[in-house]
Amino acid sequence: MASPPTATKSIPDYIQGMAARLIDFYFGWEKHNRLLIAAIEPLNSEKLDLSAAPGLWSVRRLANHIVAVRSWWFNANMGEGQEELARFADFDDVEDADTHDAKVIVEGLRSTWSSMAGCLKKWTADDLGEQFQRPEPNREGERPWRTRQYIVWHVAEHDVHHGGEISLTLGMHGLPGLDL
Repeated sequence: MASPPTATKSIPDYIQGMAARLIDFYFGWEKHNRLLIAAIEPLNSEKLDLSAAPGLWSVRRLANHIVAVRSWWFNANMGEGQEELARFADFDDVEDADTHDAKVIVEGLRSTWSSMAGCLKKWTADDLGEQFQRPEPNREGERPWRTRQYIVWHVAEHDVHHGGEISLTLGMHGLPGLDL
């Protein structure tokens, strides 16, 4: 396994040495997860299959993808969450992914958030610079290194992006989305 590249200073001076836990910086993420669950939980199969337009992902596919990406980055990349998180790595790619009902999806959202929140509660700003190498080569055959700071931000922005797609899709069909 290759060594991580020598990092340029990626943590701003004003954050260096702070003891605040990352959960303190990402406190709105838990609320976003609760709102996402509240939007998904009442949906039947027909409503989970709604999409914004033909050829775009359904609400079900988007929610499954949120769950899988959380697992992939936190577990496969950073080794967190053990089996509790690892079991969701292929949540959007398994044979029955297109039949996951709201209960199964909500369980995935709750469980992955619980594992991630546990990490955010134990990590501080001092942990943001730790680097992790991609576990498998990407399409270009590379295994880039990413800092914890990059990974946490990427998963947060990914949740917000696809959660917004879910909310927009539901709203387009006259259903309540994420009530921010």
